[in-house]
Amino acid sequence: MPVYDFNNSPSGSKEPVCTYTIFYTNESEASAEHPLLVLDNSAGQLKHHSSGVFTNPVKRTAFEFPGEDGTVSADILRIDARFVSLLKWMGENHINVRLSGAAQDGVYAVYKIREIAFGGGVKLSAEDGFLQFMIERLLSSDAPSEEIPDEDEEETGDSMKLTSIQSITDFMTCAGRTLPDNIRLWARRNLAVACSHEVSAEERRHAQRALSIMMNIQWKGNYFPSVDPNEARRILDEELYGMEQVKQRIIETIIQINRTHTLPAYGLLLIGPAGTGKSQIAYAVARILKLPWTTLDMSSINDPEQLTGSSRIYANAKPGIIMEAFSMAGESNLVFIINELDKAAAGKGNGNPADVLLTLLDNLGFTDNYIECMIPTVGVYPIATANDKDQISAPLMSRFAVIEIPDYTVEEKKVIFSKYALPKVLKRIAMQENECTLAPDGLDAVIDLHRDTSGIRDLEQAAEHIAANALYQIEVDHVESVTFDAVMVRELLS
Repeated sequence: MPVYDFNNSPSGSKEPVCTYTIFYTNESEASAEHPLLVLDNSAGQLKHHSSGVFTNPVKRTAFEFPGEDGTVSADILRIDARFVSLLKWMGENHINVRLSGAAQDGVYAVYKIREIAFGGGVKLSAEDGFLQFMIERLLSSDAPSEEIPDEDEEETGDSMKLTSIQSITDFMTCAGRTLPDNIRLWARRNLAVACSHEVSAEERRHAQRALSIMMNIQWKGNYFPSVDPNEARRILDEELYGMEQVKQRIIETIIQINRTHTLPAYGLLLIGPAGTGKSQIAYAVARILKLPWTTLDMSSINDPEQLTGSSRIYANAKPGIIMEAFSMAGESNLVFIINELDKAAAGKGNGNPADVLLTLLDNLGFTDNYIECMIPTVGVYPIATANDKDQISAPLMSRFAVIEIPDYTVEEKKVIFSKYALPKVLKRIAMQENECTLAPDGLDAVIDLHRDTSGIRDLEQAAEHIAANALYQIEVDHVESVTFDAVMVRELLS
């Protein structure tokens, strides 16, 4: 789709003349094959590194740089839709930049832009490194919709240039159209409040804080790439020994992405005794989906307001835990690990905190009382863990694919201890495997001492104790290695 900017037409009148076309892409890395923009290099003067400025689009859509015979102007031929506003802003503010690109067939494909300080130009923002931050954010954003923007909605920021919020203003100007529509409009309203002298200082402070939280979250689309089932199996095998049916059920649930390229309609609810690897499974799924993860411990929540945040009418108002989790993850597509769902308290008369999760789980959007904006949740994949499913309400249960995690058998515990737990500890404390070994009856003694415990946490603690004792004997008694038999194990661990 062509974009029209003001340029001197052949007749000398200042009419909109199309000097470049926009292309749409979601490439997350720029290269000569996938450039940020393409310049006319028919004169052959643009080299690998070229320094100059993007001229104000009101005059010309071009890049000006020092040439052999003075200033040379190279027209912009094509530009990634995500970078149109950024280049317009750099042109209006006369930002000095250095381009890195590849000259080929009369054109110059730009794949890197760096800000440089010379010639009296001004910085793009009060924040150092803001240009690089902007480019990285734009590259990780989805392309904006293919439509000509309404002039009335142009993110000019003309009346929103307070120094204390300069970087937020610049971000909105350069990347506002990469945000979801409701968040963009919300941000413009809050930016107006943060810059207004007609409201209290408290209101301005809250508006600026909310903006800082929201603008530092990467708001992504709901497209998810296919999952490689073999890679998924490998990751699950790394984190979980045995339990083949559990692994199969997990892969069957998430493999739906390969057809729909959206997250499954149901999250995962992992139910089983403590120490059986429920959290490890959740982390493994996040790795499989290539998403960041964040955790929410329901056992510590006793008031719904802890999840939903408090209203800005209070001086000490703040966002809720769910909004803070988005902020810490840094993006809207993430795995939300909800630990101990069955231990959610009934609350203090303000409702059940667990029920607040329903809006998060329904993928209809979540509203935080402090932020006062609907947060899209289509990119949130919830994984909950619990010990007792009877303590979970039916509405919550219906939002999950329930997978019960069985306890390990005696033989599985032997393998886990000897092949995983003990070698892991030895590696961490820089011991060789032959320095600390167990005789067959020693291994049997370890398992027998923990026959009444569920999961493998106690086994991991036993491995720590045995390895530490072996290291002590090697360092203090100067023995070369230690082999633990049943008697030694029982004396040490009993």
